[in-house]
Amino acid sequence: MTKNKNKKTFKDYMWILSVTYLALGFFNILFAWLGLLCFSIPLIISLTGHGKAYCNTYCGRGQMLDLMGNKLKLSKNRDIPKFLRSKWFRYGFLTFFMTMFVVMLFNTYLVFNGTNGLKEVVKLIWTFKVPWAWTNTSMVTPWVAQFAFGFYSMMLTSTILGIVTMLLYKPRSWCVYCPMGTMTQLISKAKYKANSNTSCSSCNSYSN
Repeated sequence: MTKNKNKKTFKDYMWILSVTYLALGFFNILFAWLGLLCFSIPLIISLTGHGKAYCNTYCGRGQMLDLMGNKLKLSKNRDIPKFLRSKWFRYGFLTFFMTMFVVMLFNTYLVFNGTNGLKEVVKLIWTFKVPWAWTNTSMVTPWVAQFAFGFYSMMLTSTILGIVTMLLYKPRSWCVYCPMGTMTQLISKAKYKANSNTSCSSCNSYSN
């Protein structure tokens, strides 16, 4: 009896987590804290020597874009422009993205120490402020809510960018310049280089 290669596993439904996360954040911004898992898990997987396994297998956003582009036929399926695949753009976008992350943390700190008040807005594309005051944040301290607003803004913005490039180019074009993908790739290269240097050192020691 042959094994059914088309049999679905839990890994094929990770896109549900991405959709659920965005929906929960719409109704209660505090669920945005769950997005930290999307930051930490890929890095942990890469640091433990599994390369880009998260990007290739477990990324719910990648699956969601693939579903929208291929299954729903929303993608034009054109090749992504060379500049989006270039190192300068990918590293530049990673730098910009992490800079915005630090700015978000700083704004959270200003609320934490009482310098600024809580701003109940979600900022799209780091520019457009969308009022988000219907969600109840009275049960937590203001800085906890401020972090949630800032983090959800980043997650929603990156999702919008992924959808736009999915519509214009191939479904998973976002994966080419995704900051987390770039970071895990850099970690994998660094670990490979370190392992190679260790092996060479061992060989030299043995020969001496």
